[in-house]
Amino acid sequence: MAMKPQVGLIGLGTMGAALALNIAEKGFPIAVWNRTASVTRDFHAGAGDLAARITPTETLADLVAAMEPPRAIILMVPAGPAVDDQLAALSPHLGPDDLVIDAGNANFHDTNRRAAQGLPFHFMGIGVSGGEDGARNGPAIMAGGTAADWARMAPVFHAIAAKAEDGTPCADHMGETGAGHFVKTVHNGIEYADMQMIAETYGVMRDGLGMTASRIAPVFARWNDGPLRSYLVEISAAVTSASDPIAKGALLDMIVDAAGQKGTGRWTAIEALSLGTPVPVIDAAVMARNVSSRRDERAAGQALYGPAPSRTEVPLDDLEQALIAGKILCYAQGFAMMSAAADEFGWSLDMPAIARVWRAGCIIRSAMLNDMALALAEDPSRNLILAPFFADLLQRTLPALRRVVAAGALHGLGLPALSGGLAWFDLMRTARGTANLIQAQRDYFGLHGYQRLDGLPHPHGPWAND
Repeated sequence: MAMKPQVGLIGLGTMGAALALNIAEKGFPIAVWNRTASVTRDFHAGAGDLAARITPTETLADLVAAMEPPRAIILMVPAGPAVDDQLAALSPHLGPDDLVIDAGNANFHDTNRRAAQGLPFHFMGIGVSGGEDGARNGPAIMAGGTAADWARMAPVFHAIAAKAEDGTPCADHMGETGAGHFVKTVHNGIEYADMQMIAETYGVMRDGLGMTASRIAPVFARWNDGPLRSYLVEISAAVTSASDPIAKGALLDMIVDAAGQKGTGRWTAIEALSLGTPVPVIDAAVMARNVSSRRDERAAGQALYGPAPSRTEVPLDDLEQALIAGKILCYAQGFAMMSAAADEFGWSLDMPAIARVWRAGCIIRSAMLNDMALALAEDPSRNLILAPFFADLLQRTLPALRRVVAAGALHGLGLPALSGGLAWFDLMRTARGTANLIQAQRDYFGLHGYQRLDGLPHPHGPWAND
């Protein structure tokens, strides 16, 4: 008699089906259930040789009965109320040694709340990145929960995760409760920013240099052979080279310039504000996506003010160097945000481990993450822009970033993410800033007080007596 599976999965949508096949392929028997029974039956029928390791079930009670205790059930359902509904539905069926794992794009505050609400079983929240292909062939996995629950699931997650070039599984324990979903949220914020910066360089080539998509494609391909080697630059080369299967010409030229979003980038920006840690590259990327949806207003703006004033002569090498600098600044902001969250929520976030998890499988996988992991291992609390390796790289690439941002401003090319990264850097490298004036202003109109450089005591400025 075949052994009952100890792993189960609920939700056989695109991601859930792919993840279930991945788990089965790695040798773990798995029971599956979907709210629509026909979806479960069709999935099992199409599983091929893996069907022998997959147990389809018709009801939640059947799912639980088909599994060997202690059970581990992975939820692949939409974030939000659907997760709460599923946890409530499972509660009567599971015991105190069973484990439920929310593997969706949950807000980490919801994961914290669920972990604290006294569920009658163990609970974990994990971030899974890599899209359908990653779920099927190897995602990056960021787990939150107790160390004991992670140890219990680590053999499964290590087996199904992507492997870095050194063979290390891109799956690790981030910390307690919502830590995994928080790290996944920051990952997605960086993803928004990385995509936006690449799109900005595309815009300079298209609108500033007058290059066609077919001429831009080999530029991205060449960049992917250098320091910018990454999944997002690789697919940028692919999409710019794609031909329209319906009409002649480049497919990219026929795609509507309004980008969708599921909200995780916005969550990153909101949480950064709450933590008091600046992430202007991510903020700019979220803003740009919101602006992209305002197509009618943008058309009216161009009709009133005209298109970009003139072409620019930005060298392609400058664009590459600018993107390298922007990428460093963006990741530096993301890791600084996670450090602030670790202090705020009492998590022991392992920054080098996070960088290593992101090296393969996930959307932001990049060759640069190897060097980031090494720099963070030297000093996890140090901002990446202060690490010798990246400081040297920034010294070499920042002049190009300044030229690109300046050209964008002079020629009417919107570069919000690259500009935001540069502005943040200039503030971070300035020992004596301008907030002394803001301190004085606040004291003037609100008697909030201020600090003196010499440390002498003081009540308020002389304006307090006016």
